[in-house]
Amino acid sequence: MTETMFAGVVERLAAGEAIEAAEVPGLDRDRFATQVVGLQFDSLSLARVTAHLDADRRHHQPFGLVNGGVWCTVVETVASIGASLHAAARGEVVVGVSNSTDFLRPHRDGRVLVEGTPVHVGRTQQLWQVVLTRADDGKTLARGQVRLQALPTERAAG
Repeated sequence: MTETMFAGVVERLAAGEAIEAAEVPGLDRDRFATQVVGLQFDSLSLARVTAHLDADRRHHQPFGLVNGGVWCTVVETVASIGASLHAAARGEVVVGVSNSTDFLRPHRDGRVLVEGTPVHVGRTQQLWQVVLTRADDGKTLARGQVRLQALPTERAAG
């Protein structure tokens, strides 16, 4: 799946190009994050993945604030896509082994900007940091980091 999803993309990224998310077919395959939660990717590069989410009452817990699970989902998804770009170049896939998300400020409604950056890209593991920022005032709402393990494609399928 990763090879088809990123066909032609990996070479462009390796050349230092940033790619608009609309140019990458299949980013909506994570139906939970993109279709249920509403995460929308904006741009991809090997050094940065950006996305956004328009939070509204669908995302609220009983007290009217965005549920922390939404932030965890966004962190996991953005880190996984970023790490997958690196792994695809080696014919590998990645799986998350740890997600630690801190909730810093409450949020109810409005656009949330998301930026994921690699902290470490090693041979077998990657560590990504993801920051979620309120678009209207620039304040950080949550931040998280995800450690991912690289696996050969055939091992991940079985």
